[in-house]
Amino acid sequence: MTNSETSTTSYAGTGDLTVSLNDGVLALTLNRPDSLNSLTAPMFQTIAEVVERAADDPLVRVIRLDAAGRGFSSGAGIGAADHANPGANGAPGDVLLAANHAVRAIVALPKPVVSVVQGPAAGVGVSLAISADIVLASEKAYFLLAFTKIGLMPDGGASALVAAAIGRTRAMRMALLAERLSATDALAAGLVSAVYPVDDLEAGVNAVIETLKSGPAIALRKTKQAVNAATLTELEGALERETDGQLSLLSSHDFREGIKAFQERRPAVFTDD
Repeated sequence: MTNSETSTTSYAGTGDLTVSLNDGVLALTLNRPDSLNSLTAPMFQTIAEVVERAADDPLVRVIRLDAAGRGFSSGAGIGAADHANPGANGAPGDVLLAANHAVRAIVALPKPVVSVVQGPAAGVGVSLAISADIVLASEKAYFLLAFTKIGLMPDGGASALVAAAIGRTRAMRMALLAERLSATDALAAGLVSAVYPVDDLEAGVNAVIETLKSGPAIALRKTKQAVNAATLTELEGALERETDGQLSLLSSHDFREGIKAFQERRPAVFTDD
């Protein structure tokens, strides 16, 4: 990057998603710690728009995607407060479509994206985290696809992204049984790039970002495109299948029962065939 290069756009976040550009690093931070950064349609839409703008900005070398508080994300909000305010947070179908937009933007971005998972990542929060090119986790992190617990299926590209990373058999266990994958197990399975002790996470993240920031931009771009082309051939198809399936499930009795059971903190009783 030369001194003559100037930013082609400005970046504005929201209260729920802060955005800043500093020394080549565009940082996007999920900022709803009180709900473990549950994700809304406006948050996903902002992520998508910021990432797409960054594609042509010469001052952006790397994107860092992280979160405030003790966890990365609890996924799409399913608590009573979230469902009481669909106008602000987006109805479940809106969240699904906005999540797809964000994941597509991150995967297509011709620059590296690093996600930082300091704690739990669940539901579509897993999809968002692993859509990044490098996934760095704290030893306290874990990954959970709990969709079937509430009568839903994985979305946000998870059926392709997770399977591409850890293989069909392990992906089926995560998705069908809603098994939690610890940071250590996630590293062994190939879901994350590295795991650090809590106190060493930030130093590890900074080292990786510095390597990418000072690396050969064209070579990094072509490498990312080549690896994604070879391993994510089914991503677009997965997003379409997930959207069709999830929109159907969102209107089902089992989903209504799953949400009610979650809010009442009891086991769900599913009856749909």
